[in-house]
Amino acid sequence: MTAQLIDGLVLANQLKTAIAQKTAHYYDQHHLKPGLAVVLVGNNPASEVYVRNKIKACEQVGFISCFIQLEESTSQENLLNQIKKLNQDPAIHGILVQLPLPKHLDSHQVIEYIDADKDVDGFHVSNAGLLMTGTPLFIPCTPYGVMKMLEQTGVQIEGAEAVVVGASNIVGKPQALLLLQQGATVTLCHSKTKNLASHCKRADILIVAVGKPNLITADMVKTGAVVIDVGINRLENGQLCGDVHFDTVKQVAGYISPVPGGVGPMTITMLLHNTLHAFKKTLALP
Repeated sequence: MTAQLIDGLVLANQLKTAIAQKTAHYYDQHHLKPGLAVVLVGNNPASEVYVRNKIKACEQVGFISCFIQLEESTSQENLLNQIKKLNQDPAIHGILVQLPLPKHLDSHQVIEYIDADKDVDGFHVSNAGLLMTGTPLFIPCTPYGVMKMLEQTGVQIEGAEAVVVGASNIVGKPQALLLLQQGATVTLCHSKTKNLASHCKRADILIVAVGKPNLITADMVKTGAVVIDVGINRLENGQLCGDVHFDTVKQVAGYISPVPGGVGPMTITMLLHNTLHAFKKTLALP
């Protein structure tokens, strides 16, 4: 068999069209637009690409975008002052600080300094707690995008055996919570997990987010499983690949997401979704 492709680019474009239509409607009614601020510290080439893509996406849907780039050597105090200004700016509804930050900066303090009502990444401890209790304000963008991709397949999550490989605060943990809230039986694997293959082989839904090229091979995947590859890695020859060995796993899985063109576009789209949500909440719009 050959798996059906879960095309994140197509789905993202559909969702962005809907966001653009809502943005235009609200502008017609209230003459206001959602505003997203992106803060980048340093000159990390990968981060610069991500930031450019986010700014471009804002323009595509009619948002106001604000880009602040600080020197690699910027101080914690200066970065927090920039965030404070954005917290107080009524034209900015979402604030995103591009990670990772330079090692001399305290990422945890930076994230906690963002107004929780503008934390469209969903990383603030208040938003993490709301997600834990099943009443999220903002769902972290990558796991949110994965859930939309699963929804597109039509596969039933309730009662399914779901395995998440990778236990980060950004993807793995919130992903496990979202699946659990939809009734899946969830196993969360990580670097200390023994016999990873045996866990993956049980999965009706397998989500991989560890940053290790081609970690998951066909012999680790249950026939007909839904496989979503969150990883993105650059090989020595310059090619991009995921954490899943796409060419062999697609012969076993029922559905599979590609890299690139899978989860990546959805992450940015859900950032736009969260920013629109913050805008509506601020103005008490329906």
